[in-house]
Amino acid sequence: MALPVAPLLAISAGFGLWLLWAWAWAWGCSGWTRGVGGELGREGSGRRALLVTAHPDDEAMFFAPTLLGLTRLRYRVSLLCFSAGNYYNQGEIRKRELLQSCDVLGIPPSSVTIIDHRHLPDDPNVRWNPELLATLLLRHIKANHIDLVVTFDTGGVSGHANHIALYSALRFLHSMDKLPKGCSVLTLESVNVLRKYLSILDLPFTWLQPRDILFVLTPKEAEQAKKAMFCHKSQLLWFRHLYILFSRYMVINSLNFL
Repeated sequence: MALPVAPLLAISAGFGLWLLWAWAWAWGCSGWTRGVGGELGREGSGRRALLVTAHPDDEAMFFAPTLLGLTRLRYRVSLLCFSAGNYYNQGEIRKRELLQSCDVLGIPPSSVTIIDHRHLPDDPNVRWNPELLATLLLRHIKANHIDLVVTFDTGGVSGHANHIALYSALRFLHSMDKLPKGCSVLTLESVNVLRKYLSILDLPFTWLQPRDILFVLTPKEAEQAKKAMFCHKSQLLWFRHLYILFSRYMVINSLNFL
């Protein structure tokens, strides 16, 4: 009698990922924090880092390795989210889910700010006003004495217009020298769709590519990242479960300074 194909493929894929993680562990890759020139320093020593996202779930879906990596370096991490994620009228639910996810990732509610502005809707078809974004960003950075800002790069990981708008606003502030002295900006590298879904298998490719900072989670930290993602229950459609299993952003973040 023929065995079901789907379960066998799932078992094979899981076993293959386990073998590669074992290989990464053996070579000392898991739990890495690597950078050039020591810009982050071996330890943050209480320096303030701000993650800037567009929607609830961005922090777990894309930035979990960075958040946990900065915690390793003893940065004081906070989050500024520029929408309540109300595209399907679930804004209040998604706000609660965001706070739960941040708690799993080590960010207390007092360090989470959600901006629910009528001119900044959760909508990929609406171009967020760059001047409004820049004004709100700069005000928050100055008020909270931020030393390091982390956000998307020009590709926005998924190409989402709201993600890219955040990059454009920070790029403007940086290029016009409006950021406070000593405040650096890190942007999350967007990769092609093939690499995006290689999970830990993307590590050799990432290592060979130029980047300023690399965060790689340990297996234990990767489970923590998954737990944070599972807090966003309203967003867990079938394809999100595949994303959690296969996306390299759940275990690897490569970033570059502006």
